[in-house]
Amino acid sequence: MAIQRSRRLRKKLHIDEFQELGFSVAWTFPQGTTVEEIDTTVDAFIHEIIEPNGLAFDGSGYLQWEGLVCLQKIGKCTDEHREQVRQWLEARNMEGVKVTELFDVWWD
Repeated sequence: MAIQRSRRLRKKLHIDEFQELGFSVAWTFPQGTTVEEIDTTVDAFIHEIIEPNGLAFDGSGYLQWEGLVCLQKIGKCTDEHREQVRQWLEARNMEGVKVTELFDVWWD
């Protein structure tokens, strides 16, 4: 039997229409990449692919980067978002690009 919850509680629990789907991403800069090149590339990543698509990125690294990508607002990332991120990173010759399947960013 399904539990009936108020809209307020569903929002607080991030379930049903308030569920948020995102994905993890990881990549490695080629050996010998300078700090300036890393900064420029990460800035371009945010300005060219993350912000224009209404996405948010929380990640860190130096030569090896990993992080979480989700929407800036409540909602669900799509497989198209995953593919755009993957293609952008691969087009810039990043190594070992990994993009996970979509998952619930609050509960998985």
